[in-house]
Amino acid sequence: MPAERSSAPAVRIGLLRLTDAAPVVLAAARGLFEEEGVAAELVVEPSWANLADRLSYGFLDAAVILPPLALAMALGLRQPATRLIVPMSLSLNGNSVTLANAFAAPILEGGRPEPLEAGRRLRHLLARGRQPVLAVVHAWSTHDLLLRYWLAASGIDAEHAVGWTIVPPAAMVDALASGRIDGFCAGAPWGAVAAAAGLGRTIVVSSAIWRDHPEKCLAVRASWAERHPDALQAVLRALLRAAARCDDPAETPALAALLAQPSFVDVPSGVIAASLAGGEGGEVDRSRFAPHAATFPQSAHARWFLHQMARWRELPAGIDPARFAADIYRPDLYRSAASAVGLPPPLLPARIDSAFCDGASFEG
Repeated sequence: MPAERSSAPAVRIGLLRLTDAAPVVLAAARGLFEEEGVAAELVVEPSWANLADRLSYGFLDAAVILPPLALAMALGLRQPATRLIVPMSLSLNGNSVTLANAFAAPILEGGRPEPLEAGRRLRHLLARGRQPVLAVVHAWSTHDLLLRYWLAASGIDAEHAVGWTIVPPAAMVDALASGRIDGFCAGAPWGAVAAAAGLGRTIVVSSAIWRDHPEKCLAVRASWAERHPDALQAVLRALLRAAARCDDPAETPALAALLAQPSFVDVPSGVIAASLAGGEGGEVDRSRFAPHAATFPQSAHARWFLHQMARWRELPAGIDPARFAADIYRPDLYRSAASAVGLPPPLLPARIDSAFCDGASFEG
Protein backbone atom coordinates (compact mmCIF):
# COMPACT_ATOMS: atom_id res chain seq x y z
CA MET A 1 0.00 0.00 0.00
CA PRO A 2 1.31 3.49 -0.78
CA ALA A 3 2.35 5.45 2.30
CA GLU A 4 0.21 8.44 3.32
CA ARG A 5 1.87 11.50 1.85
CA SER A 6 1.31 13.52 5.01
CA SER A 7 3.26 11.01 7.12
CA ALA A 8 6.01 10.15 4.63
CA PRO A 9 9.50 11.55 5.13
CA ALA A 10 10.26 14.24 2.56
CA VAL A 11 13.27 14.57 0.29
CA ARG A 12 14.02 17.45 -2.08
CA ILE A 13 15.87 16.22 -5.17
CA GLY A 14 17.47 18.62 -7.64
CA LEU A 15 17.90 17.91 -11.36
CA LEU A 16 18.52 19.61 -14.70
CA ARG A 17 16.63 19.45 -18.00
CA LEU A 18 18.34 16.30 -19.28
CA THR A 19 17.17 12.96 -20.56
CA ASP A 20 19.23 11.03 -18.03
CA ALA A 21 17.21 12.46 -15.14
CA ALA A 22 14.68 9.84 -16.28
CA PRO A 23 14.79 7.52 -13.23
CA VAL A 24 14.01 10.32 -10.80
CA VAL A 25 11.30 11.81 -13.02
CA LEU A 26 9.66 8.44 -13.61
CA ALA A 27 9.82 7.46 -9.93
CA ALA A 28 8.04 10.68 -8.99
CA ALA A 29 5.46 10.61 -11.78
CA ARG A 30 4.53 6.96 -11.33
CA GLY A 31 4.28 7.06 -7.55
CA LEU A 32 7.27 4.82 -6.85
CA PHE A 33 8.64 7.10 -4.14
CA GLU A 34 5.34 7.10 -2.29
CA GLU A 35 4.98 3.34 -2.68
CA GLU A 36 8.31 3.02 -0.91
CA GLY A 37 7.25 5.38 1.87
CA VAL A 38 8.94 8.67 1.01
CA ALA A 39 7.60 11.94 -0.42
CA ALA A 40 9.88 13.35 -3.11
CA GLU A 41 9.83 16.93 -4.32
CA LEU A 42 11.66 17.42 -7.63
CA VAL A 43 13.34 20.80 -8.14
CA VAL A 44 14.47 21.62 -11.70
CA GLU A 45 17.51 23.91 -11.67
CA PRO A 46 18.77 26.05 -14.58
CA SER A 47 22.45 25.09 -14.29
CA TRP A 48 24.89 22.82 -12.49
CA ALA A 49 26.21 25.82 -10.55
CA ASN A 50 22.72 26.58 -9.23
CA LEU A 51 22.14 22.96 -8.33
CA ALA A 52 25.50 22.68 -6.53
CA ASP A 53 24.88 25.88 -4.56
CA ARG A 54 21.43 24.74 -3.42
CA LEU A 55 22.76 21.34 -2.45
CA SER A 56 25.67 22.93 -0.54
CA TYR A 57 23.43 25.26 1.46
CA GLY A 58 20.79 22.65 2.28
CA PHE A 59 17.99 23.87 0.01
CA LEU A 60 18.21 20.41 -1.58
CA ASP A 61 18.67 17.10 0.21
CA ALA A 62 19.89 15.19 -2.82
CA ALA A 63 20.54 15.71 -6.50
CA VAL A 64 20.99 14.04 -9.85
CA ILE A 65 24.55 15.23 -10.34
CA LEU A 66 27.79 14.82 -12.25
CA PRO A 67 30.22 12.57 -10.33
CA PRO A 68 33.21 14.96 -10.72
CA LEU A 69 31.07 17.81 -9.41
CA ALA A 70 30.04 15.77 -6.37
CA LEU A 71 33.70 14.94 -5.73
CA ALA A 72 34.73 18.57 -6.17
CA MET A 73 32.08 19.72 -3.70
CA ALA A 74 33.20 17.17 -1.13
CA LEU A 75 36.86 18.15 -1.64
CA GLY A 76 36.07 21.82 -1.13
CA LEU A 77 37.14 22.70 -4.68
CA ARG A 78 34.05 24.89 -4.85
CA GLN A 79 32.99 26.60 -1.66
CA PRO A 80 31.52 25.79 0.71
CA ALA A 81 32.88 22.27 1.17
CA THR A 82 29.93 19.91 1.47
CA ARG A 83 29.74 16.48 3.07
CA LEU A 84 28.14 14.24 0.44
CA ILE A 85 27.69 10.56 -0.16
CA VAL A 86 27.01 8.76 -3.44
CA PRO A 87 24.91 5.67 -2.66
CA MET A 88 23.86 5.04 -6.25
CA SER A 89 24.84 5.67 -9.84
CA LEU A 90 22.00 6.66 -12.15
CA SER A 91 23.11 6.32 -15.77
CA LEU A 92 25.82 5.32 -18.21
CA ASN A 93 26.87 7.08 -21.44
CA GLY A 94 24.63 9.73 -23.00
CA ASN A 95 26.89 12.65 -24.05
CA SER A 96 27.87 13.90 -27.47
CA VAL A 97 30.59 16.17 -28.83
CA THR A 98 28.77 18.45 -31.28
CA LEU A 99 30.56 20.91 -33.56
CA ALA A 100 29.22 23.69 -35.74
CA ASN A 101 28.85 22.68 -39.38
CA ALA A 102 32.01 24.48 -40.51
CA PHE A 103 34.09 22.26 -38.23
CA ALA A 104 31.96 19.13 -38.39
CA ALA A 105 31.64 18.82 -42.19
CA PRO A 106 35.30 17.99 -42.98
CA ILE A 107 35.49 15.64 -40.00
CA LEU A 108 32.36 13.73 -41.03
CA GLU A 109 33.19 13.51 -44.73
CA GLY A 110 32.45 9.91 -45.73
CA GLY A 111 30.62 9.18 -42.45
CA ARG A 112 31.41 9.51 -38.78
CA PRO A 113 34.95 8.20 -38.18
CA GLU A 114 36.30 6.33 -35.18
CA PRO A 115 37.19 8.62 -32.24
CA LEU A 116 40.94 8.77 -32.87
CA GLU A 117 40.43 9.44 -36.58
CA ALA A 118 37.91 12.17 -35.75
CA GLY A 119 40.51 13.67 -33.43
CA ARG A 120 43.18 13.46 -36.12
CA ARG A 121 40.94 15.33 -38.57
CA LEU A 122 40.19 17.96 -35.96
CA ARG A 123 43.91 18.31 -35.29
CA HIS A 124 44.50 19.01 -38.97
CA LEU A 125 41.83 21.73 -38.90
CA LEU A 126 43.49 23.31 -35.88
CA ALA A 127 46.86 23.21 -37.61
CA ARG A 128 45.40 25.50 -40.26
CA GLY A 129 44.89 28.17 -37.64
CA ARG A 130 41.26 27.54 -36.75
CA GLN A 131 40.71 27.61 -33.00
CA PRO A 132 37.20 26.65 -31.92
CA VAL A 133 35.59 27.72 -28.68
CA LEU A 134 34.19 24.62 -27.00
CA ALA A 135 31.61 24.64 -24.23
CA VAL A 136 31.15 22.15 -21.43
CA VAL A 137 28.40 22.15 -18.85
CA HIS A 138 30.63 22.69 -15.80
CA ALA A 139 34.33 22.87 -15.02
CA TRP A 140 33.94 19.76 -12.83
CA SER A 141 32.00 17.54 -15.20
CA THR A 142 32.22 14.22 -16.99
CA HIS A 143 31.90 16.27 -20.18
CA ASP A 144 35.00 18.34 -19.45
CA LEU A 145 37.12 15.34 -18.43
CA LEU A 146 36.06 13.07 -21.29
CA LEU A 147 36.44 15.83 -23.87
CA ARG A 148 39.93 16.74 -22.63
CA TYR A 149 40.84 13.05 -22.48
CA TRP A 150 39.80 12.53 -26.12
CA LEU A 151 41.56 15.69 -27.33
CA ALA A 152 44.80 14.77 -25.57
CA ALA A 153 44.67 11.18 -26.84
CA SER A 154 44.23 12.62 -30.36
CA GLY A 155 47.43 14.66 -30.03
CA ILE A 156 45.65 17.97 -29.42
CA ASP A 157 46.87 20.37 -26.74
CA ALA A 158 43.66 20.49 -24.75
CA GLU A 159 44.84 23.46 -22.69
CA HIS A 160 45.81 25.82 -25.52
CA ALA A 161 44.64 24.57 -28.92
CA VAL A 162 40.97 25.26 -28.19
CA GLY A 163 39.09 27.87 -26.21
CA TRP A 164 36.89 26.81 -23.29
CA THR A 165 33.72 28.18 -21.78
CA ILE A 166 30.89 27.01 -19.52
CA VAL A 167 27.30 26.92 -20.75
CA PRO A 168 24.31 25.24 -19.05
CA PRO A 169 23.09 22.20 -21.03
CA ALA A 170 19.75 23.68 -22.05
CA ALA A 171 21.49 26.85 -23.32
CA MET A 172 24.00 25.05 -25.58
CA VAL A 173 21.94 25.20 -28.76
CA ASP A 174 21.25 28.93 -28.43
CA ALA A 175 24.97 29.55 -27.79
CA LEU A 176 25.83 27.60 -30.94
CA ALA A 177 23.20 29.45 -32.97
CA SER A 178 24.53 32.84 -31.84
CA GLY A 179 28.13 31.99 -32.76
CA ARG A 180 29.26 32.37 -29.15
CA ILE A 181 30.64 28.83 -29.28
CA ASP A 182 31.81 26.53 -32.08
CA GLY A 183 30.90 23.29 -30.36
CA PHE A 184 29.96 21.64 -27.11
CA CYS A 185 29.92 18.44 -25.12
CA ALA A 186 26.58 17.93 -23.39
CA GLY A 187 24.08 15.26 -22.52
CA ALA A 188 20.99 14.32 -24.44
CA PRO A 189 18.93 15.67 -25.98
CA TRP A 190 20.94 18.81 -26.80
CA GLY A 191 23.25 17.37 -29.48
CA ALA A 192 20.22 16.00 -31.31
CA VAL A 193 18.40 19.33 -30.94
CA ALA A 194 21.36 21.14 -32.52
CA ALA A 195 21.44 18.65 -35.41
CA ALA A 196 17.68 18.92 -35.98
CA ALA A 197 18.02 22.70 -36.15
CA GLY A 198 20.78 22.39 -38.76
CA LEU A 199 23.30 24.11 -36.50
CA GLY A 200 25.87 21.35 -36.05
CA ARG A 201 26.68 17.66 -36.06
CA THR A 202 27.86 15.13 -33.52
CA ILE A 203 31.38 13.96 -34.30
CA VAL A 204 32.01 11.74 -31.25
CA VAL A 205 29.72 10.19 -28.65
CA SER A 206 31.00 9.71 -25.12
CA SER A 207 30.54 5.93 -25.08
CA ALA A 208 33.10 5.78 -27.92
CA ILE A 209 35.62 7.46 -25.61
CA TRP A 210 34.84 5.31 -22.57
CA ARG A 211 32.33 2.57 -23.17
CA ASP A 212 29.63 2.43 -20.48
CA HIS A 213 31.12 5.34 -18.56
CA PRO A 214 29.25 6.57 -15.48
CA GLU A 215 27.39 9.76 -16.30
CA LYS A 216 25.05 10.84 -13.50
CA CYS A 217 24.87 9.74 -9.90
CA LEU A 218 22.67 10.41 -6.90
CA ALA A 219 24.49 12.61 -4.39
CA VAL A 220 22.94 13.01 -0.95
CA ARG A 221 23.84 15.41 1.82
CA ALA A 222 25.53 13.25 4.44
CA SER A 223 23.68 15.02 7.26
CA TRP A 224 20.31 14.17 5.67
CA ALA A 225 21.34 10.55 5.11
CA GLU A 226 22.41 10.24 8.75
CA ARG A 227 19.14 11.68 10.03
CA HIS A 228 16.96 9.67 7.66
CA PRO A 229 18.56 6.27 6.97
CA ASP A 230 15.21 4.56 6.33
CA ALA A 231 14.07 7.32 3.97
CA LEU A 232 17.35 7.04 2.06
CA GLN A 233 16.77 3.32 1.60
CA ALA A 234 13.25 4.10 0.37
CA VAL A 235 14.65 6.57 -2.19
CA LEU A 236 17.17 3.98 -3.43
CA ARG A 237 14.53 1.27 -3.73
CA ALA A 238 12.26 3.56 -5.74
CA LEU A 239 15.10 4.57 -8.08
CA LEU A 240 16.23 0.99 -8.62
CA ARG A 241 12.70 0.06 -9.65
CA ALA A 242 12.53 3.12 -11.91
CA ALA A 243 15.89 2.35 -13.54
CA ALA A 244 14.67 -1.03 -14.76
CA ARG A 245 11.62 0.59 -16.32
CA CYS A 246 13.68 3.35 -17.97
CA ASP A 247 15.77 0.73 -19.76
CA ASP A 248 12.77 -1.17 -21.12
CA PRO A 249 12.16 -0.29 -24.80
CA ALA A 250 8.44 -0.82 -24.26
CA GLU A 251 8.49 2.11 -21.79
CA THR A 252 10.31 4.48 -24.16
CA PRO A 253 7.31 6.24 -25.79
CA ALA A 254 5.64 7.00 -22.46
CA LEU A 255 8.91 7.93 -20.79
CA ALA A 256 9.88 10.26 -23.63
CA ALA A 257 6.46 11.94 -23.46
CA LEU A 258 6.88 12.38 -19.70
CA LEU A 259 10.33 13.95 -20.05
CA ALA A 260 9.15 16.16 -22.92
CA GLN A 261 6.73 18.04 -20.66
CA PRO A 262 7.45 21.78 -20.19
CA SER A 263 8.24 21.21 -16.51
CA PHE A 264 11.13 18.90 -17.41
CA VAL A 265 13.18 18.82 -20.66
CA ASP A 266 10.61 20.70 -22.77
CA VAL A 267 11.60 19.45 -26.24
CA PRO A 268 9.67 17.15 -28.63
CA SER A 269 9.34 13.61 -27.30
CA GLY A 270 10.76 12.10 -30.51
CA VAL A 271 14.09 13.85 -29.92
CA ILE A 272 14.19 12.50 -26.37
CA ALA A 273 13.21 8.96 -27.40
CA ALA A 274 16.25 8.71 -29.68
CA SER A 275 18.58 8.60 -26.67
CA LEU A 276 16.55 6.05 -24.68
CA ALA A 277 16.40 2.26 -24.92
CA GLY A 278 15.52 1.15 -28.41
CA GLY A 279 15.95 4.66 -29.76
CA GLU A 280 16.99 5.41 -33.31
CA GLY A 281 19.15 8.22 -34.65
CA GLY A 282 22.80 8.82 -35.33
CA GLU A 283 23.35 12.13 -33.51
CA VAL A 284 22.96 10.78 -29.97
CA ASP A 285 24.54 8.49 -27.43
CA ARG A 286 22.00 6.31 -25.70
CA SER A 287 21.73 6.42 -21.93
CA ARG A 288 21.63 3.14 -20.04
CA PHE A 289 19.96 2.99 -16.66
CA ALA A 290 20.00 -0.66 -15.56
CA PRO A 291 22.41 -2.99 -17.43
CA HIS A 292 26.18 -3.23 -17.02
CA ALA A 293 25.97 -2.40 -13.30
CA ALA A 294 24.65 1.04 -14.27
CA THR A 295 23.24 1.74 -10.82
CA PHE A 296 26.17 0.47 -8.75
CA PRO A 297 28.40 3.18 -7.19
CA GLN A 298 31.85 1.89 -8.14
CA SER A 299 34.76 3.42 -6.27
CA ALA A 300 36.92 2.62 -9.33
CA HIS A 301 34.89 5.20 -11.25
CA ALA A 302 35.47 7.81 -8.55
CA ARG A 303 39.20 7.11 -8.64
CA TRP A 304 39.29 7.50 -12.43
CA PHE A 305 37.57 10.87 -12.17
CA LEU A 306 39.91 11.98 -9.38
CA HIS A 307 42.92 10.98 -11.47
CA GLN A 308 41.67 13.01 -14.42
CA MET A 309 40.75 15.96 -12.19
CA ALA A 310 44.32 15.98 -10.89
CA ARG A 311 45.65 15.69 -14.44
CA TRP A 312 44.09 19.00 -15.48
CA ARG A 313 43.84 20.90 -12.20
CA GLU A 314 45.44 20.86 -8.78
CA LEU A 315 43.71 18.85 -6.06
CA PRO A 316 44.20 19.53 -2.34
CA ALA A 317 47.53 18.26 -1.03
CA GLY A 318 47.56 14.93 0.74
CA ILE A 319 44.44 13.49 -0.90
CA ASP A 320 44.45 9.69 -1.04
CA PRO A 321 42.15 8.98 -4.02
CA ALA A 322 41.34 5.41 -2.93
CA ARG A 323 40.45 6.41 0.62
CA PHE A 324 38.52 9.51 -0.46
CA ALA A 325 36.55 7.54 -3.06
CA ALA A 326 35.65 4.94 -0.44
CA ASP A 327 34.40 7.66 1.91
CA ILE A 328 32.08 9.18 -0.71
CA TYR A 329 30.89 6.16 -2.71
CA ARG A 330 28.74 3.88 -0.55
CA PRO A 331 28.07 0.47 -2.14
CA ASP A 332 27.03 -0.83 1.29
CA LEU A 333 23.95 1.40 1.24
CA TYR A 334 23.26 0.40 -2.36
CA ARG A 335 23.47 -3.31 -1.60
CA SER A 336 20.88 -3.03 1.19
CA ALA A 337 18.37 -1.40 -1.15
CA ALA A 338 19.15 -3.75 -4.03
CA SER A 339 18.62 -6.79 -1.82
CA ALA A 340 15.27 -5.42 -0.67
CA VAL A 341 14.00 -5.19 -4.27
CA GLY A 342 15.43 -8.57 -5.27
CA LEU A 343 18.36 -7.42 -7.39
CA PRO A 344 21.33 -9.81 -7.48
CA PRO A 345 24.86 -8.56 -6.76
CA PRO A 346 26.19 -6.68 -9.82
CA LEU A 347 28.77 -8.19 -12.13
CA LEU A 348 31.49 -5.55 -12.24
CA PRO A 349 33.98 -5.16 -15.11
CA ALA A 350 37.59 -5.96 -14.27
CA ARG A 351 38.94 -2.79 -15.86
CA ILE A 352 38.00 0.63 -17.10
CA ASP A 353 36.92 0.06 -20.71
CA SER A 354 38.28 3.02 -22.65
CA ALA A 355 39.52 3.15 -26.19
CA PHE A 356 42.50 5.17 -24.97
CA CYS A 357 43.32 4.02 -21.45
CA ASP A 358 46.51 2.11 -20.71
CA GLY A 359 44.62 -1.06 -19.84
CA ALA A 360 45.37 -0.85 -16.13
CA SER A 361 43.00 -2.78 -13.92
CA PHE A 362 40.95 -0.99 -11.29
CA GLU A 363 39.67 -2.60 -8.11
CA GLY A 364 35.90 -2.42 -7.76
